[in-house]
Amino acid sequence: MNNQFLTINFSKMKKVTKWALPVAMIVFLSACGSKSEEGNTSSHQDSTAHEHHEGMDMGGKETGKVVLKDDKLNAVYQHYIHLTTALINSDTAEAKIAASAIEAGLGQVPQGSQAAKTASRIIEAKDIESQRTLYSALSDEFIPLVKKAGLNSGELYVDFCPMANKDKGGYWLSAQKEIKNPYMGDKMISCGEVKETIN
Repeated sequence: MNNQFLTINFSKMKKVTKWALPVAMIVFLSACGSKSEEGNTSSHQDSTAHEHHEGMDMGGKETGKVVLKDDKLNAVYQHYIHLTTALINSDTAEAKIAASAIEAGLGQVPQGSQAAKTASRIIEAKDIESQRTLYSALSDEFIPLVKKAGLNSGELYVDFCPMANKDKGGYWLSAQKEIKNPYMGDKMISCGEVKETIN
C-alpha cells in the first residue's frame, strides 16, 4: 500500500508541478519587478532629499536657492527664469510657454499688470529678436517688483549687457554670478556684467 500511495502522490505532484512552477515563476518575476520599481522610487527619493539638503547650511536654513518673500511673485520668478533660459537657448516656442505662465502669474500680483501685458506681447512675437526686445521691457518692469518684495533666501544678480537692444543695453535677473546672456544667446553668451546684488 505504501508503494501505491507514493506512486499516486508522485503522479499528482508531477501534475501540480507542471502548472504550479510557471505560476510561481510569474509571481516571483512580478515581485522582482515591483521590488526594482520600489528601489528606483527609493533611490529617487534619496537623491531628491540629498539635493534638498545640499542647499541648506548646518542650521537648516537654505543658502543657495532663491525664494522671494511674496509667494505669488516667487511663482512668477520661476517662470521668468524659464523664459531667460529659453532666450539663452534661442528657443522661441519655449519662450512663449514661459511668457504665458508669467502673464497668468502677474495677473495675480499687485502692480503686475503692465509686466503681464509685456509678457503677452512676448507670446505674440514672431521671432527670437522680438522676444528678446520685449524681454528687456519685461525685465525693466519685473526687477523693481522683485526688489520691493525682497528675498527670504538666496541672492539674485541684476546683470547688464551693453550690446543688447541694438547697443541700448538690457538688464536681466540671474541667480548665478556667471553671465549667461539671454539677449545674445550662443553668439555672445558671456557678454555682460553684474550691476547689482539683491539679497
